[in-house]
Amino acid sequence: MATSLWRNWSGTEAVEPVRTVKPGKVNEIAAAVREAAADGLRVKAVGAGHSFSGIAAPEGVLVDMGDMDGVVRVDTETNVVTVEAGMPMWRLNKVLDAHGLALENMGDIDRQTVSGAISTGTHGTGDRYRGLAWQVSALQMVLADGAVVRCSPERRPELFAAARIGLGALGIITEVSIQCVPAFQLQAVETPMRLDAVLGGLDELVAENDHFEFYWFPHTERTLTKQNNRYSMEERKRRPTRLEYWWNEGFTENALFEASNRVGARFPQAVPSLNRLAGRVWSSRNYTDVSHRVFTSPRKVVFREMEYAVPREALAEVLRDLKARVDAGGFNVSFPVEVRFAAADDVWLSTAHGRKTAYVAVHQYHRHDYEEYFKAAAEICNAVDGRPHWGKLHWLDAKGLSERYERFDDFLAVRDEVDPERRFANSYLDRVLGA
Repeated sequence: MATSLWRNWSGTEAVEPVRTVKPGKVNEIAAAVREAAADGLRVKAVGAGHSFSGIAAPEGVLVDMGDMDGVVRVDTETNVVTVEAGMPMWRLNKVLDAHGLALENMGDIDRQTVSGAISTGTHGTGDRYRGLAWQVSALQMVLADGAVVRCSPERRPELFAAARIGLGALGIITEVSIQCVPAFQLQAVETPMRLDAVLGGLDELVAENDHFEFYWFPHTERTLTKQNNRYSMEERKRRPTRLEYWWNEGFTENALFEASNRVGARFPQAVPSLNRLAGRVWSSRNYTDVSHRVFTSPRKVVFREMEYAVPREALAEVLRDLKARVDAGGFNVSFPVEVRFAAADDVWLSTAHGRKTAYVAVHQYHRHDYEEYFKAAAEICNAVDGRPHWGKLHWLDAKGLSERYERFDDFLAVRDEVDPERRFANSYLDRVLGA
């Protein structure tokens, strides 16, 4: 197939693959991998391109997963749903709606493919809940020799343990089985608070809500807290009207926010005032809806992002240090800092592996310089053994990362077994896993 320049959503990565294939069946993926091997080319499966890092950059053969988006099976007795790996998250939610099911937890963006979301460690928030990979019960993959294999806790358990967050380094995921739960509603209570009040009451806010997160507006003392709590589908709750959704998520959080950032890009000195205004405009809300409509929001303003997972007990120190760096001058930060939480898990390359975790995500509008600000935030997070999100911008390499994951060498051993020639590598994986 003819090929052209590939770019990710945020514009941080651009590469021209040698060729592009768009398979519709598993055997076509296997054939593409074997042909790439015969030509000495690397292979990269690509979904929505929503990662900010180069994790999905296709330097050899681009395998477009867009046609691998069907439902394989829905088991209504176990609530396990199996879909093809190229299905976008927003379509998965529609499938689950139709069967009275839901994901236990999810992130705030639903444009990614299912395989891309699990492979990069996508997560939501909630001190008792874990990331998307934790919900995966089985995988089907194409390995470097073209073999189609299945793995689960009972079948090839080492491969499964590594592949749940496999970074695209072990093979091409073709099917994903997810342990779902009965559909539920979330009541969302959004409240402005001062940053010092949030940090002072953090333990209670996190413990007393199913899903708590907050946004801090740099150059200000303002935050917007989000307290989401679960209810059964039978309970009668008020859902927002279409007009209310448009005003909050279409106009305020996208159109108006885009306009504000454009002004800030042209007049950087206005950014602190614009952030104070944004902190007022993003005001209190109280509404209830089906879980995924509360978990996710449309993101139409293009930005850059870096996110670190830090030990839960280090969060207040990290945020205070970050605020001090911003207040000291030199940075014009027009995007809020997002803070979320997760329970510890045992997924080998999960950023929450083995410890209760707080996530600190720094963003910058795509027309603003981001590197100096992000590196300052990375320095603060690295000082507390923070782990960067695999799909977002960071500067660590394999040596630095291996010191933060106790199963890192186990992951590399599985990789040596299933992809000794590094068929599924690219420049980013060479850096973070070693060449």
